[in-house]
Amino acid sequence: MKVFGTYQFQDLKTKFQVKKPWDDVIIFILNVLIAIPLFLIIHLNLKDPEWPFSFDRIVIAILLLLIIQLILRLIKTVLLLGIAVYFIFLIYGTIFGGYGFATVFQNYGFMIYSMTENPNPQDIVISKLLPFPNKTQIIKAIDFDNREVRNFALTATTLHFRDIKGQQKYRKMIQCFAVFKEIRNRWNYVNDPKGQEYIAYASESLLHFSGDCDDHAILMAACIRAIGGTPRLIHTGGHIYPEMLVGQKADLEAAVYLIKEVLFIDESKNKEIHYHIDERGQIWLNLDYTARYPGGPFMSEEILGALTLN
Repeated sequence: MKVFGTYQFQDLKTKFQVKKPWDDVIIFILNVLIAIPLFLIIHLNLKDPEWPFSFDRIVIAILLLLIIQLILRLIKTVLLLGIAVYFIFLIYGTIFGGYGFATVFQNYGFMIYSMTENPNPQDIVISKLLPFPNKTQIIKAIDFDNREVRNFALTATTLHFRDIKGQQKYRKMIQCFAVFKEIRNRWNYVNDPKGQEYIAYASESLLHFSGDCDDHAILMAACIRAIGGTPRLIHTGGHIYPEMLVGQKADLEAAVYLIKEVLFIDESKNKEIHYHIDERGQIWLNLDYTARYPGGPFMSEEILGALTLN
């Protein structure tokens, strides 16, 4: 009996040792699943020191994995419960439209793509700017509530990017990009009469899609405003161009991914995304007619005035 009992114990011990590596696999998988959303939260809320090759983010990711790995090993007894709760949370979010599997991996993709693409921020726009030239006339010319302007903007959203799926959160951004694409494809640059500054209403520019830089900026701003976006005009002295409000850092990461990976793949290939950051930390994307994609290179980087349309 004693020999049999010893054999039985050794047999169980051997089985336990054979299965033990699976514990490490489960812990590692759970570690990665927990680390991804935590890393996203830290990344979005931590100021970017702009280290080369995003080295600060790499260090954070490694430390996060090590800390979570250590914690999971200390609580192995409740490991299965933790897995169950975590998956239930993500499954619930997936089914009912909350924070689910798709959101986790989509946000992770936005972050990784933005880090590798290295968007190009320009100077911070301060509040002490020069008076905007022809401000009153330009504001009147941006007739976003005109029926023809609104209808054109709506038409643009049906012509481009209508079939993009799974981007409900950034639907308005995508529709503004559709307006940019349609106007850019049709715009014909024509100078003002010699010695005069002719400011065309947006509804007027719809007749021929022709005019100079301020006419283009007015039309773009009106159409963006007509579908719920927030545009502004930038004055550089000899040039006026439109920008659209993207939002904060997380929104910029989504914009970079959408522009370079989904919407303007060929136009933006191997190119940087250009934008301005205002005094409140809000990010504005270049929509000039000289740019082949939203966030294309600035024609002029000097800023003398900004006119925001809220």
